[in-house]
Amino acid sequence: MGKREKAILDFEARWWQAGGNKVQAVSDELGMKPEEYFQALAALIDVPEAEAHRPEVVRALRRARDRRREEVVGD
Repeated sequence: MGKREKAILDFEARWWQAGGNKVQAVSDELGMKPEEYFQALAALIDVPEAEAHRPEVVRALRRARDRRREEVVGD
């Protein structure tokens, strides 16, 4: 896992503390388009090294993904 991936996970761990607009913060801090960021983040939650780096973030994102999947299947 490279610096960019770690930066994405670190950002996800703390962005809410600063408040404000997440999309703008993604652009300002990471220099990424929102679509790029969210795609990279979605891919990272299945990477073992990502869980080792930020276990709380990865586990929370997995739970959210699983809830969304259950809602779709449950409909």
